[in-house]
Amino acid sequence: MKPFTPRLFKQRAPRAPQVDREGQEQAALMRELELCYPAVFDLIYHVPNGGHRVKAVAAKLKAQGVKAGIPDLVLSMARGGYFGLYIEFKATPPNDAAVSASQQERLRKLNEQGYLAIVCRGHFDAMEQIRAYLRLAPTVVAA
Repeated sequence: MKPFTPRLFKQRAPRAPQVDREGQEQAALMRELELCYPAVFDLIYHVPNGGHRVKAVAAKLKAQGVKAGIPDLVLSMARGGYFGLYIEFKATPPNDAAVSASQQERLRKLNEQGYLAIVCRGHFDAMEQIRAYLRLAPTVVAA
């Protein structure tokens, strides 16, 4: 009979916690809008479509109208003949993610309906695009 010899396990390197860079950058964008453009901050909102959820919650949200590919931010302010601005927000490269097929399709459909629907990569890109959108003349609303 062989004597017992304990096995030595290789110690794993601790995993670095995942950082939600996209969320952090989007929060920074919202803070800048709040401070510098309060009228825009009042009319922009985040669509909480993404993220991982328990199956039961995901099914409930889907039944309530959650759809794949809906952009992250909506600015309900008409400018330049557009009805509003939709932004699919991605983190700044190299931390950005690809634009999915459902996101590309949704952006195309929104543009066809008279919205300006774009992809922004990071806080600074989004801020630049919002400033450009704000420079457009307000869309005249027929009464």
